[in-house]
Amino acid sequence: MKNPLLAEFTSPFETAPFHLLKNDHFLPAIEEAIKLAKADVEKIKSESVPTFQNTLEALDRSGKKLNVISAVFFNLNSAETNDEIQKLAREISPLLTEYSNDILLDQDLFQRVATVFNEKETLKLTEEQKTLLEKTYKSFVRNGANLSPEDAEKLRTIDQELAQLSLKFGENILAETNKYVHLIENEAEIDGLPEGIKEAAAQIAEEKGHAGKWAFTLDYPSYIPALTYAKNRELRKRLFLAYNTKSSKGDELDNQEIIKNLLKLRHARANLLGYASHADFVLEERMAKSPHAVLEFLESLLLKAKPKAEKEVLEVAEFAKKLDGLENLERWDFAFYSELLKKEKYALDDELLRPYFKLENVIEGVFQTAAKLFGITFQPNSDIPVYHPDVTAYEVKDRNGMHLAVFYADFFPRSGKRNGAWMTSFKGQRTENGLEQRPQVSIVCNFTKPTKSKPSLLTFNEVTTLFHEFGHALHGMLARGTYESLTGTSVFWDFVELPSQIFENWCYEKECLDLFAKHYETGEKIPEELIEKIKNASNFQQGYMTMRQISFALLDMAYHNQDPSPIADVRKFEEAVMQKTDLLPRVEGTMASTSFSHIFQGGYSSGYYSYKWAEVLDADAFELFLEKGVFDQETATSFEKNILSAGGTAHPSILYRRFRGREPKPEALLKRSGLISA
Repeated sequence: MKNPLLAEFTSPFETAPFHLLKNDHFLPAIEEAIKLAKADVEKIKSESVPTFQNTLEALDRSGKKLNVISAVFFNLNSAETNDEIQKLAREISPLLTEYSNDILLDQDLFQRVATVFNEKETLKLTEEQKTLLEKTYKSFVRNGANLSPEDAEKLRTIDQELAQLSLKFGENILAETNKYVHLIENEAEIDGLPEGIKEAAAQIAEEKGHAGKWAFTLDYPSYIPALTYAKNRELRKRLFLAYNTKSSKGDELDNQEIIKNLLKLRHARANLLGYASHADFVLEERMAKSPHAVLEFLESLLLKAKPKAEKEVLEVAEFAKKLDGLENLERWDFAFYSELLKKEKYALDDELLRPYFKLENVIEGVFQTAAKLFGITFQPNSDIPVYHPDVTAYEVKDRNGMHLAVFYADFFPRSGKRNGAWMTSFKGQRTENGLEQRPQVSIVCNFTKPTKSKPSLLTFNEVTTLFHEFGHALHGMLARGTYESLTGTSVFWDFVELPSQIFENWCYEKECLDLFAKHYETGEKIPEELIEKIKNASNFQQGYMTMRQISFALLDMAYHNQDPSPIADVRKFEEAVMQKTDLLPRVEGTMASTSFSHIFQGGYSSGYYSYKWAEVLDADAFELFLEKGVFDQETATSFEKNILSAGGTAHPSILYRRFRGREPKPEALLKRSGLISA
């Protein structure tokens, strides 16, 4: 039988035929697709005179099959992996790295691109075409096209090692997460946990062969509620230590040497390409432009946030002492007493809100919000194959009822899925010869699972997470452009969080909550007083949360904005960097770095600041919606046209000005966070 990955996909909308795929299909399919992609490149090189069409456009359209197959494979490696897929990833990753190097270090191909680039002023290109030309030319230069043959070989070796180390980093964290389970036999030890969380813990225990007990894992829906509600301080401490020592115990799953090697290789690569540091290399292609600008930005936020954060921590410490006589507030105490303090100050806690956020209702609410803003609709389609029974596939239609996208939703933890939440793409959007390929995107989360007696009821934080990832998905689904490398989320990394973070804002608005927030048993709409409490509590501990984000961003920059070779001890280095942002006593033996997937596995190296950078944009952008109305059609249409649909077809500063009419003002974020008075 022919390999289904190499055949034409006959599933609806040419979606991936997951129902036909076996693990042994992937390696031969990748090898064959690389041959096809190389043939595309040879055809480009055989053309006589280089033109924009026969070189730049043709290169952007080359390797289609390879792009699709590798997207399917690596999305499975994140969301539905196993030992066999991880072994395949270690074989496939070097092949793709080698192929990428073969393209970007091909002197004949680069000369064709350079010829067109040098003639750009005479070519009468559209804005989108100019962007493609500049991006492609820079991509060659920034990936070694100007290197000597000897240095090009060094670059190839570095890139291969980097790819393998990054994979291993992620595998170690997943293995650590999967192997940990803490069993409780006496119900008194989980006093304080809401009934729904207890039931979920009992269900996990039963699934793991321990019926009649309660089990806690390091998956978010298990770990976070235990830290937030368990009165048992020893239980909180035990789980905290397990979570914050992941891949740092000196065993086969330890990531410390991997981190040191990743950092040295990234630095060597940057030096080879003529940059002072990895951060200098990365930030050249970001809105921030330089490490100096990033550090200046973070320091300005730190100045505003730290005094507020210190007051917030002191308030929790005093509250804990008054309530329970606690003399020393530790890190495993903070979430627990913060939640009690929030309840006292605002008469609000997550368990009060959960009944109003049944997952199915929240999904419907997200869809209705998108419909009101952008006129799009979602229809479940069971004919579209999925890679796991938990996944639901939808056809998305535009306001005229035309096919817009395929959307996959994957919401619950399982052993083959890494922690966290993310949006990803199986196919991007592009237009070729008048025919348009519409996108196929997915959001992957780890939410509270249904139990025997209750449906999946989300915390408010999980609701905002769903809206956040859906914002990314909108960026993909609403893409309108010619070139796949410029559409959807193919934008500067410190701009990519704008669509996701702005979408969270609707969760705090009555007009939006009224669409979906209703009690799962009675159908009663969320009371107005609860909405008011959500809004009133929205600034609760914003100083603390801002400091937390700044601390990770500064750690990222410290790792990447210098020569890392003197780093002998990862734990000591982290402690030294985070001293100025620490608000609670450090805990011996713990560290964040060894499970800091964003920067060592997920593409955010020298880019973690992007979350705060994009918050400035989203707060400023949402102010316009607040002025005009949160569902104002004119504003929504402008946001769709200039931000969501435009992708990376122009510089983000230009796109933002087209939407807002001016540069962003940081005051909006500072006001929203309560860091300055409104």
